[in-house]
Amino acid sequence: MRRRGLVVLLALGLAACSLPREPLEIAPVAVPALGLADAPAPAIAAGWWQALGDPQLDRLVADALAGNPTLAAALARQREAGSFLAGAEAARRPQLTGDASVQRQRLSDAYIIPPPWGGSTRNIGQAQLNLGWDLDFWGRQAAAVDQASAAAGAAALDHAAARLALAGSVVQTYIELARAGQRLATALAELERRGQALALVRLRVQNQLDGERAAHSAEIREAQARQELALAGAQREALLHACALLAGRGADYYATLQPPRLALEASLPLPATLPADLLARRPDILAAQARIDAAMAGREVARTAFYPDIDLMGLAGLQAIDLDRFFSSDAVTYGVGAAVHLPIFDGGRLRAAYAGASARADAAIADYNQAVLGAVRETADALARVQGTSTALGAQRDAEAGAAGIQRLADTRLAAGLGSKLEQIEADLQLLGARQATADLEADQAIARVRLLLAVGGGFEPASAGTVSDSRSSP
Repeated sequence: MRRRGLVVLLALGLAACSLPREPLEIAPVAVPALGLADAPAPAIAAGWWQALGDPQLDRLVADALAGNPTLAAALARQREAGSFLAGAEAARRPQLTGDASVQRQRLSDAYIIPPPWGGSTRNIGQAQLNLGWDLDFWGRQAAAVDQASAAAGAAALDHAAARLALAGSVVQTYIELARAGQRLATALAELERRGQALALVRLRVQNQLDGERAAHSAEIREAQARQELALAGAQREALLHACALLAGRGADYYATLQPPRLALEASLPLPATLPADLLARRPDILAAQARIDAAMAGREVARTAFYPDIDLMGLAGLQAIDLDRFFSSDAVTYGVGAAVHLPIFDGGRLRAAYAGASARADAAIADYNQAVLGAVRETADALARVQGTSTALGAQRDAEAGAAGIQRLADTRLAAGLGSKLEQIEADLQLLGARQATADLEADQAIARVRLLLAVGGGFEPASAGTVSDSRSSP
């Protein structure tokens, strides 16, 4: 026993001498250094897009979350990570295997088997249960489980981030579809007005009240209106195709989409400043944090590889020459013992693995820092866009009100015989342009609000993404 103790102490001493102690070089970015406000972000409902009041949008988001291939791929990666976690957990438990064989064999008469078996050909049977258990004295298996668990958590968070991003893409594309429908209607109305203006100018040319130059100018504007109508129609068709793609559907889906009926002025809960809990509300940030945890656990796995492995082993079974004695008590065999494996000289393999694990931990921290800084910038940009479009929209509505006043004045002048039909048409066109500009800014503002909502995590709830199962958590 004294000799065995000395061997164990010597092994531990060798392991301690060879164990590296390189520190990490990169530190995670500190939250106080980011300049975030103390106020938390407002609570956001899971189905936040329902506030826009369009049942067709609700159906489109539901179809996308159920059938989009990108989301299906993220879910498959989540299940794969879950299988790695199950494998790591299984490695910590005792392992029991069974082996059985029957073999016809000539036994050597010049070996340890005496006559009459030596030199004869016999049936040899064997059945055996083998038990193995890594005692994990140094926590390597536990670290491997932690690594797999963190990686599985990151995959679940990636799936939640993909759901959130997909819902946001659907809503923004749908808003663009509504904008395209408005542009198509404006283009149709403008073409009608331009046609009327062209007919009036041609009549004036016939009556020698205008020259050919005026007619050519009217023809150019009418042609430009036809061009704008064609482009608006093509843009709307492309957005219909984009909606079908996001929903994971084909060309038969196009006909099921009706013109959007969005309440773009609907209230969405949005922060007025950069919230302090931004980093806890975004699944991509939490996934980056989970990858740091996985990398640190992997570093611990590499560190504990310098310590000896201690395993318990056991076997029990039956062995017999000639099968008529196979199930007799004489055929019983069993054994129990322990095994120690100590790395002493490996040519630097373990140090290289530890250095690689440390580098991966540094890379995970750097990726986290980049994700944090990107999230702060994305949120700040979205907040600035919301504020900017709100100011611009107020000014544009004033401009639209002015154009509406000019159009009413043109109608009054025409009714009183003081103005011309061409003046009224130009006033109508000016009002159409102002209304389209207002609609564009309303769409821009709605998209900016959606982006800000997504930047602060949307309807994501961290607790709902903490599982590696086939989750259906809300984005």
